[in-house]
Amino acid sequence: MSTFPEGNAVIYCQGAFGTPNGKTAHGLVRRTKRYNVLSVVDARHAGEDAGECLDGKPRDIPIYAGTAEAVDAARKRSTPASHWVMGLAPDGGRLSPESREHVTEAVRLGLNVDSGLHDFLSEDDEIAALAEENGIRIRDVRKTPPRKDLHFFTGKIEQITSVKVALLGTDSAVGKRTTAWLLADAFNARGLKAELIGTGQTAWMQGVRFGMIMDSLINDFVSGEIEHAVWTAWHETKPEVIIVEGQGSLMNPAYPGGFEILAAGRPDAVVLQHAPARKEYDGFPGYPLHPLETQIQAIEFLSGKPVVAVTVNSEKLERDLSPAVCADITARTGLPAVEPLLNGVGRVVEALIPFFGRSRRTGR
Repeated sequence: MSTFPEGNAVIYCQGAFGTPNGKTAHGLVRRTKRYNVLSVVDARHAGEDAGECLDGKPRDIPIYAGTAEAVDAARKRSTPASHWVMGLAPDGGRLSPESREHVTEAVRLGLNVDSGLHDFLSEDDEIAALAEENGIRIRDVRKTPPRKDLHFFTGKIEQITSVKVALLGTDSAVGKRTTAWLLADAFNARGLKAELIGTGQTAWMQGVRFGMIMDSLINDFVSGEIEHAVWTAWHETKPEVIIVEGQGSLMNPAYPGGFEILAAGRPDAVVLQHAPARKEYDGFPGYPLHPLETQIQAIEFLSGKPVVAVTVNSEKLERDLSPAVCADITARTGLPAVEPLLNGVGRVVEALIPFFGRSRRTGR
């Protein structure tokens, strides 16, 4: 197992911090064991504190206009940067010409590069040659294991005695991973051992112990890799609850990852993350978001398991409106609704407590 942190990281998020395309950077600012985060790069917010910009909570993570400035500032603070991490998560995961220039700049500055894009930097001839010349390591996080190492679904998921919770969403880039971490923290604080199953590149960058990167896997092995990650977490650590980070949503036209988690992860209960101010699926104008009630009905119909709570992403909502928005969701659905970043997930934990102690075989 890797020793964390691996090094001091500059997080690149040019033009996207505070937007859905900056979600990887957001996750790393909020938490990571893999890196000591020094700073964020985004000229639009240069001079601000990344934590205050994101959540209104200072984290002593300054934002700089460019990589060279961030590296120079780190050296002056006697915390020299060792890693440059791609904090962008654009639709399709492609490398833009502007970002490519920043990658080569980081390599020339002597920084190891970690990227979660679908365009693999290590397979770019110019970047790879430059990295070799400068003794730099490039890690493409979305590269899948060799096919011989991938797992096919076997049914061993039925051996698991832990309570399994799927943290799904009504859309992509809606905060599922952040809420999943908060829920795991809340269970652990209560004395109920929890493990998180990461399903994307950001969770890997945060240092999650168990997981896979779903959207890079060959379709035949997606279910098996989900099952194997959940089973391995149970087999190795025997947690009382396993929380599976959702991907996309059930009905997002480009990222319908929720179905695979329901089918292979076999959750006992579902928590649903929702952004009430969104009217269309993220990145797809003209594709209206299905109503919350419809998405709850679809999840429960497909899985045969209940949605027990709604967690709210309050983007584009005034903070003082959050209680009224949550109350409206509860009135419409009959489910507890909370804004995790403002009010925590205590009510979600309470909604899941009845699932503990049930027989995984006979109590379903």
